[in-house]
Amino acid sequence: MLDTVFIVLGFIGLIWGADKFVFGASALARNLGVSPLMIGLTIVAFGTSAPEIFSSALSALNNQPELAIGNALGSNLFNVGVALGVAAIISPLKPPGSLIDKEIPALLLVTLVTGALMFDLHMGYFDAFVLIGITAYFGYRLFRKRIRTGTVPEIVDSELAAINSLQSVANLLVGLALLILSAQALVQAATSIAESLNVSTAIIGLTIVAFGTSLPELAASVTCVLKGHHDLAIGNIVGSNILNLLAVLPFPGLFSAGPIESSLLNRDYVMVLLLTVLLAFFCYRGIKQHKMIGRLSGFIFLLIYCSWFTLMLVQI
Repeated sequence: MLDTVFIVLGFIGLIWGADKFVFGASALARNLGVSPLMIGLTIVAFGTSAPEIFSSALSALNNQPELAIGNALGSNLFNVGVALGVAAIISPLKPPGSLIDKEIPALLLVTLVTGALMFDLHMGYFDAFVLIGITAYFGYRLFRKRIRTGTVPEIVDSELAAINSLQSVANLLVGLALLILSAQALVQAATSIAESLNVSTAIIGLTIVAFGTSLPELAASVTCVLKGHHDLAIGNIVGSNILNLLAVLPFPGLFSAGPIESSLLNRDYVMVLLLTVLLAFFCYRGIKQHKMIGRLSGFIFLLIYCSWFTLMLVQI
């Protein structure tokens, strides 16, 4: 019971801590004369993925690499199977044309590279540096594109104008402390639950941790659909899945290199690949044939996720 409380508090702390960290860092940067453009490209971009990054880093540092790997794969499964599936069932989605030019190919590439790196059932320094290299390349391309076009999310100045440097530092430090403490509590509670249920930490990462860290994506996708922003609903999922693989998986290789469970590749990664290819197919068909990602597609996503979840429970 106490572990469940720590899990819930850990999720709340990660989300709240990321918000405080972004606000404090953005306000401090503004007070130091940093442009809103640079704030959007760096601090805000980091803040949106801070919960996953910190929980995965702490998992690897606590010698629980499979918790981090399970979190990454489980989050990708949940994002497409549940978040996008539910969104499509609520309202058929019209995929934006730009997806098949860059975002979908990038997601397919990252997913295939991840599978190739996991194929030897070992995560080490080489695997980590390959993913970090791809992250750096994508980050550089995104940086250049947004600098050139000016399409960068900016923090509204009025929100930061009343915050002095001392208050900014206080918010930043509180946010950072919450991120670290919440991630530590989450990892320890997840490990304790795995031990009490006599299951691997990978299972907990694939289910409980992945579910908690993916709830914001589910909420965002449903909200976007209800407001008619179909491009944001799909883009949110695609971007999140790319980030989950590139920003989360390097930590086990860097801090806790070693063998991984074969089921993470043979069962979980295969399902991630299946859902990713299916998402790419539905998007490509929708754009080329002017079709929607309809309710039937949403039910297919959900059915695949439920089938994977059932298979995982049977194999425990």
